[in-house]
Amino acid sequence: MPVLAVVFALLLLPLTVPAAAADGPVVKLSESQAGTGGSVTVSGSGWRPHTLLMMLVCGRATPSRGVVGGTNSCANGDGRAVTTDAGGSFARKLPVAEPPVPCPCVVHVATVTGAKAEADTVLQVAGHPVAPLPAESAGGRLSILSDTRLTGSSGVLTWFGAPPSRTLVFTAGNIGSAAIKDPVFRVGTAHGVFAPQWDEQQWRGTLVPGKKAQIELPVELSAGAHGDYTVALEYGGKVLAEQPWGVGRPWGVTLFWILLCLVVPAAVFRAGMAVVDRVRPRRPGGVRHRRLTRPALRLPRPPTPGPLPDPTPTLPWFTPDSVPGGPAGRLSAPHDDSPTSPTTPTRKGPT
Repeated sequence: MPVLAVVFALLLLPLTVPAAAADGPVVKLSESQAGTGGSVTVSGSGWRPHTLLMMLVCGRATPSRGVVGGTNSCANGDGRAVTTDAGGSFARKLPVAEPPVPCPCVVHVATVTGAKAEADTVLQVAGHPVAPLPAESAGGRLSILSDTRLTGSSGVLTWFGAPPSRTLVFTAGNIGSAAIKDPVFRVGTAHGVFAPQWDEQQWRGTLVPGKKAQIELPVELSAGAHGDYTVALEYGGKVLAEQPWGVGRPWGVTLFWILLCLVVPAAVFRAGMAVVDRVRPRRPGGVRHRRLTRPALRLPRPPTPGPLPDPTPTLPWFTPDSVPGGPAGRLSAPHDDSPTSPTTPTRKGPT
């Protein structure tokens, strides 16, 4: 019997764990009622580890219907941020403030970044007026059936400051009892911690009960926008999804200003030099020398060919006829032409 009990428990374990995980995040309060100016301790579990959360006191809301009107029904100025620990839990005090709309009120906790997750718990704000919730329409009800995503890419003009644009794509289904024709969505873009700027986008089509369709809505930012943005989707006064969007810096604009800072001073300097050159006073000679010119380099002329010099040298103290070695003179060294003297001894070889 003990062995059968262990086996039975092991078989039921895979079925019970997903059921517990499907409950989602949970939020609890230290007190269910508090007055304005007081505070309550908000604790939660079942969230993603190391996730940034935002806690708000919201009116016109219940845990079953959520916050009607979105964050416009919350005391946004008195909200608090908290980060979950490694186990997905947190605990922090939240000041109690009156929301801009009547109660019923809740403490609304939602993720700031990453996949969307939220949870509400009832809080009675003492002294704040209470009014019934607006009647829920019996017609069609729109629900997001898939994660939202941004498609598209930036072009060359965006690099030079053109407005970045994307397309918000998601799948929506009609879970109500009546058809939804040409629904009007509100697409908001928020930069950092600032409130989103909403723009109405109408989708042309009809969603009959039990059917779904892929919806694409254009999203565009202002010119020169860059940094971390968040795209929110709202329908029927309730935020359905949020999608982060990182926009790169338009470096072409920076390059343009750098070139402008280099070209304009150079042009002003050239114009100033031209003005100075025109108003420069003339020299006494009446000739205005705009610039110094280098003297032309002159090469020596080649000698003019003339008559060849006389090969016969002429000296100032000789006449042409008395020049040694001249035509009238002797061309060889002087020597004795007289016959051999009989007295001159001669050498004879042996005969």
